[in-house]
Amino acid sequence: MPKQRMSLPMIKDVIRLKWHARLSHESIATTLKVSKGVVAKYVGLASAAGLDWETVQDWSEQRLSTALLPRSTASQPFVEPDWGRIHRELDRKGMTLMLLWQEYVAAHPEQRTWRYTQFCEHYKTFTSRLKRSMRQHRRAGEKLFIDFAGPTVGLSDGSRAQVFVSAMAASSYVFACATPAQRLDDWIEAMVRALHFYGGVPQLIVPDNARAVIATPDRYEPRANDTVLDLARHYGTSVLPARPRTPRDKATAESSVQVVTRWVLARLRHERFDTVAQVDAAIAALLPSLNERPFQKLPGSRASVFAELDAPALMPLPAQRYEMARFKTVKVHIDYHVEIEAHRYSVPHALVGQTLEARITRHALELLLRGQRVAAHARNDRRGGYTTVEAHMPAAHRAHLEWTPQRLIDWGQRIGLSCGELVTRLLQTYKHPEHGYRSCLGLLSLSRRYGEARLEAACERALALGTWRYRHVRDLLANHRDLATEATASDWISPEHANLRGPGYYQ
Repeated sequence: MPKQRMSLPMIKDVIRLKWHARLSHESIATTLKVSKGVVAKYVGLASAAGLDWETVQDWSEQRLSTALLPRSTASQPFVEPDWGRIHRELDRKGMTLMLLWQEYVAAHPEQRTWRYTQFCEHYKTFTSRLKRSMRQHRRAGEKLFIDFAGPTVGLSDGSRAQVFVSAMAASSYVFACATPAQRLDDWIEAMVRALHFYGGVPQLIVPDNARAVIATPDRYEPRANDTVLDLARHYGTSVLPARPRTPRDKATAESSVQVVTRWVLARLRHERFDTVAQVDAAIAALLPSLNERPFQKLPGSRASVFAELDAPALMPLPAQRYEMARFKTVKVHIDYHVEIEAHRYSVPHALVGQTLEARITRHALELLLRGQRVAAHARNDRRGGYTTVEAHMPAAHRAHLEWTPQRLIDWGQRIGLSCGELVTRLLQTYKHPEHGYRSCLGLLSLSRRYGEARLEAACERALALGTWRYRHVRDLLANHRDLATEATASDWISPEHANLRGPGYYQ
């Protein structure tokens, strides 16, 4: 129940009953039907002002009010908080409206301030006047939204440059660059450039569900592809794609794409570009004016808010810039090598038969077993070649090593002398005999399909032709050349007849 307000006549009655009738506080409260505290308050104010009944009995109400309540706050306006600053402060990690209200009250001890409930209501009214995307509270340094703009920039050769856009959640600080397309390597290069543009790493990167980036665009358990996850591991962040067909999940990205379209791409509509690099340079030149442009309803600009909120909250960049990697599942063959792009790379021989994951970059490749690196090599583009580390090779008589050059030669000699000779020459072709194991096994396995007799005949024919490659022996068998007999010279001479033309015919 609200307190009853004291009128000026009632205040004069308190003074009269106290100094003229000389009643106690309790008697005055009972007579006027007010509390003893109210009586004590106005008696104290009159005493402090040096007033008694004889002095004030002929005063007007205005004069008495001025004398008793010189500092009355009833007519003072409430101090209006800086709602824009409060809205920005809420983007800081751990910040609450209660703490901001306490700071607001403490900053104006002599002025009239809102109570907490009124403070919250007025803040809610303020945010309702902002754009919908600005009412989403984003924590400083928490999320980086990325997307490609719908509009593109035409080039002189008829192709079009794509425009990548990213924005920090709290400050909406924008980065944009041009790319040739929207392939995976374009996404990765643009994301790396964005992180180094901001000078730090956010806790989350939020893309849409582009096929080039997201392997499984599930609404509840989405999964980015291996290359994107590798980038996230390198920078110590995470990738959380927005829900499909839910643009409000990345409202900051949508609004930033709109801003870049209006304030950057629209200004380039009359420019002529020959390359994507020229488009990229033109966009970079216009970005500062966009980020330093003041907000309409909030204090500061994207650049100032980024420097104040996002930049201090970002995680540091790693020492090395990320180099794009592709991933491929490979199996270790009997020669303890794996084949990648027609070139073979060695791994420790104990991993024969294991399935590994190859991480392939432009200059190197790593071979991983359950996430642990077991081998690393420089890239080699020579097709059919071998890259072998001596430490990966087995000792001559290790118990686990079943295949040896002599065992393969003995196997071939059991089929026939020609087969044994061809296996021997095949193994001598390589610097390390182990490199020829695969070809020897393929050669000897032909006996299961064609029989040992035909294989021996094909090997004899191959040696006669001066070749000892597996594929040549296989082709001889497939074309039944091992069954053909050698043509012998004949003494038969064609008899003369009218259809024969002699040398004189051509004179």
